Amino acid sequence: MTERFAAPASDVFVAMLARDLRVARREIGYTLVRTLMQPTLLMIVFGYLLPKMRMLPGAYVTTLLPGVLAVSLALSAVQSVALPMVASFGATKEIEDRLLAPLSTHLVALELVVVGVIQGVFAGLIVLPLGRVIMGSAPGLTLSSFGLTIGMMILAASAFSTMGLWLGTAVNVNQIGLMFSFIVAPMLFFGCAYYPWDGLRVVPWLQKAVLINPLVYASEGMRGVLTPSVPHMDPALAALALTAVTVIAWWFGLKAFYKRAVG
Repeated sequence: MTERFAAPASDVFVAMLARDLRVARREIGYTLVRTLMQPTLLMIVFGYLLPKMRMLPGAYVTTLLPGVLAVSLALSAVQSVALPMVASFGATKEIEDRLLAPLSTHLVALELVVVGVIQGVFAGLIVLPLGRVIMGSAPGLTLSSFGLTIGMMILAASAFSTMGLWLGTAVNVNQIGLMFSFIVAPMLFFGCAYYPWDGLRVVPWLQKAVLINPLVYASEGMRGVLTPSVPHMDPALAALALTAVTVIAWWFGLKAFYKRAVG
């Protein structure tokens, strides 16, 4: 009689992660276009053309760059988890292949989130030098706290990756357009990516209302570590808020994932 040994869960987890990263590497062109097109256009128009036309001050670049970095990171993390999830739970039922792996359901969900975090941080690291090329120098930009910058990027990517898990399991294929129209688009415009949160003091009710938007904390957190000369939220408060978003989105996302996987 042949004795069978089950592979350790850690080995299965790493193998699944390596597979997904290999797939992402093969589709790197599509991934870059999907996640960097909007941030690149924003930097060209608001960071290069309008300052060149003297319709915006040149110093606006310092405010814009951390916000655009947060946008690219958020879009990449959300889309890299939500879109495959919507497809996997669709007609093809590709999610069943993952669920048949010798791995607990919550670790299957965690692996998807980790892939989103990696892709989000990767997108952010590309936007940083890309912004320098497109918009030129940003007065007040500092990389002296690069470790803190990476830490803030990981926190932000974790928050939006877990949100991607939640949205990807809560939304059907025919509702994906609705998700971007009613959730992602307002999040981008009212996420303090193009203006500092402190500037919303002129509209007090809106300054308070946007605090429900996780992109506010990603944008303000990046400003706090990259451009501390610009008015910004306390980075520690931004980090705490992103951690809370991650925990809440993970709880709801995992609950929805279990429901869809079992159902």
